[in-house]
Amino acid sequence: MNIKSLLLGSAAALIAVSGARAADAVVVAEPEPAEYVKICDVYGAGYFYIPGTETCLRIGGFIRYDISAGEEGSFDGARATDVEDGTENDTWHKNARFTLKTWTGQETELGTLKTFTETRWNFGNGDGAIAGNATPSLNFAWIQLGGLRVGKDESAFNTFIGYAGNVIQDTLVPYGDFDTNVVQYYFDAGNGFSAVVSLEEGAGAGTPGFYGRGTIDSYVPHVVGGVKYTQGWGAITGVVAYDSNYEEVAGKVRLDVNVNDAIQLWVMGGYGSDDNLSDPTYAIPAGGRGFFKQWGGNWAIWGGGTYKFNEKTSFNTQISYDEDENLGIAANIAYDVVPGLTVTAEVDYVNAGSFPASNWTGADDDSAIGGLLRFQRSF
Repeated sequence: MNIKSLLLGSAAALIAVSGARAADAVVVAEPEPAEYVKICDVYGAGYFYIPGTETCLRIGGFIRYDISAGEEGSFDGARATDVEDGTENDTWHKNARFTLKTWTGQETELGTLKTFTETRWNFGNGDGAIAGNATPSLNFAWIQLGGLRVGKDESAFNTFIGYAGNVIQDTLVPYGDFDTNVVQYYFDAGNGFSAVVSLEEGAGAGTPGFYGRGTIDSYVPHVVGGVKYTQGWGAITGVVAYDSNYEEVAGKVRLDVNVNDAIQLWVMGGYGSDDNLSDPTYAIPAGGRGFFKQWGGNWAIWGGGTYKFNEKTSFNTQISYDEDENLGIAANIAYDVVPGLTVTAEVDYVNAGSFPASNWTGADDDSAIGGLLRFQRSF
């Protein structure tokens, strides 16, 4: 009995030791607390902190589908093309676009550090640049610290004074080129006063009918300067630009008026010199168009406004005219179906004036009309 008890006791001891070791082998360390994304409300809605940093990030953009017909309203002059003979047809023109945007912001000892990017992808049935899968375009990519901005932007000749209304086709009479690399400084003097100075590289031929040199061909940049006064009733803005290629000057002055909560009106006038705007290499006659002065003749005028029927529906219009008797009229109704989804129906008319060739718009006839239906989901 003593031997049997001893064997049973030894076996029990071995089992106990083995069980203890097995228990030690499956012990797992407690997980570290998860770091959740934090909302950043310093720069507006939609920002969040990038985990582990003090940088706020926002991601957005839109998906757009355009359907148009006629001579105008066809996406920057693109036309539907006959697959057999390559000629342009008076038929439907369609284009889908995906735009991705990013914003960042961070407070530093030298001021707010910001960035902005915008990249676009297009697929359309049009002639020229928008046909099938078009090459992606980098429309914005800039860095700003305090008031200093560098990178890819649109010209301050347009961004500082404002675009020509809330119509889709706002360049029936063009008011300046857009794409450029910049070195800019913005100054906010308080009490509604602000200013900008922008050194710009320019881009190639942009607006239809402009075949000249937009990109600088020397060490001298294009220069843009502007001042603005903003109050509750609206704003007064002026910009002046120097085209270093042709040594010409152009300027615009704009008045915005907030009549009431439902009605906003604006008018903008432009004037530019054009004595040197001729280039036999690009077949530009005297008195042509430059990177900034892209309207016909020395002067041009644009005007229009917005009327909000209610929170969802608005009416927008623009009328433009220049010294070469180019006339453009655009009007649309924009309806917010649900938050983030807008449907816009627009009608456009242009009458080409006395500018050489008389069809800088790309239209087949001197007078052209067209319509455009746009669906846009913004996020």
